Order: sequence, then structure tokens, then C-alpha cells
Amino acid sequence: MKLTDNVLRSFRVAKVFRENSDKINCFDFSPNGETVISSSDDDSIVLYDCHEGRPKRTLYSKKYGVDLIRYTHAANTVVYSSNKIDGYEALLIGLMHPQGKPVCSFDPEGLIFAAGVNSEMVKLYDLRSFDKGPFATFKMQYDRTCEWTGLKFSNDGKLILISTNGGFLRLIDAFKGGVLHTFTGYNNSKAVTLEASFTPDSQFIMIGSEDGKIHVWNGDTGMKVAVLDGKHTGPITCLQFNPKFMTCASACSNMAFWLPTLDD
Repeated sequence: MKLTDNVLRSFRVAKVFRENSDKINCFDFSPNGETVISSSDDDSIVLYDCHEGRPKRTLYSKKYGVDLIRYTHAANTVVYSSNKIDGYEALLIGLMHPQGKPVCSFDPEGLIFAAGVNSEMVKLYDLRSFDKGPFATFKMQYDRTCEWTGLKFSNDGKLILISTNGGFLRLIDAFKGGVLHTFTGYNNSKAVTLEASFTPDSQFIMIGSEDGKIHVWNGDTGMKVAVLDGKHTGPITCLQFNPKFMTCASACSNMAFWLPTLDD
């Protein structure tokens, strides 16, 4: 099945899991798409089986807490950060000395490192010559009403998505830095950090909202193509599409798995 506007409009919640007592702060699909692992402010790590649609295992990190959980290139290994010990992005801060809280991302090849600095510029580094400084710097229009909360490359490496704790996202050209589209029209009046994501084909952009809905735009036209009601009990702070299969997941304190309802 190919992702189209109509297929995305047909997505519905297939299963809801209530394994957590507090907000899910991050989750990540394995590279093969067979599992998804989540971290939560209740100090738990939950592993889900995407094929069977069920939780497989729960671990705890009571001493250090858990956040920013990510799979490595191996489907059976993850890394995560502590949210109880002060050391946030120590490596990036030590190398760049930015003011404020930086956001960062690697390109799909793992060679280009993008850093969003002071919510107004994107610096691109080549890891093969990181000591020479950024090879490109893109200056954005500064918005005093919000801060940047995330950067993501599209899977084809041609686009960068900038998320904020305001009511808009920006899509920029990863090579020239020009703003291609600004996406608005979703609720975030409480300045919550909401995860925005590309679909695996790099064609669509998705973000949750504080009212439990998912908003989807076409990255080529900039037009909104769907608003999906996940009936979440809180803001959808985490949202990702499965890298291999036609499913996505969203989370507040609950985890929801979504499936299309069109046959083709």
C-alpha cells in the first residue's frame, strides 16, 4: 500500500495501551519496524511487539530516570538519557558552547549533524571534519513567542523539519536553508513540547496537539490533508511512523497504535 492523502485520512486507532502512570516522554521504532520501545516519566521502559500488538516487557530505571530512548543500528540494543541527573546534552554544549538549549539531529547517513541554536539558526557539520566548524549556517526569522524543540531530517535527506513549543512548524530545504512551508492550525496554547515527524517516504508531516488530535500536511503542497482524532487523555507529545510497515504510534500517558482502514 502506498501512502496517499486518502490512506492517511483513513487511519484509525487500532489498539490503546495503558502501561504507564505518567507521561510517555519518548519512543522509538526498531530499524526493522518489528518493535517499538518507550520511556516514561514514571521511570519505566516498555517494549512493544508491533506484529502482535502487545507489550512484551517492562523495565525500570528508578535511580536515573529515563528519557530520549533510541535504538542503535541493532534491533536489540537501545540507549537512553537520564532525566534525574544534570548532564543534558553535555557533549553538544561542550563542543559548541551555545546559549540556551540546543536541538540536534543526524541525517539518514549519519554523516551530517544539524544543530539548532538559539531558536534562530541551523548549523550543519560534517562529522568527518567536525573540528573545522559548520560548513553551512541557515539563519531563520526569530520568533519571541516560542522556542525550537526539535529538528528532524527527512529520510531522503533533502528536508529538515523544525518543531517549536508554539503553534507552528517550519519545513526547510536541507541544502539551501530556505523555508519551504510553515505549518499551523493545531492547538498548543500551553507551550508543550510536541514531537513532529515525517512519514517514511518523506512526503507527509505529522504532529500531535494538546487536544489529542493528529494533524497531517503534504510536504510538497503545504496543504493539510487530515486531522485524526486519537482520543488521547492528554497532549500527544510523541508521534512517529513505523519505518517499515503501514502503521504509526502516538502517545500521551497512553500508547496508541494506528492502522489504515482502506484496503488499498
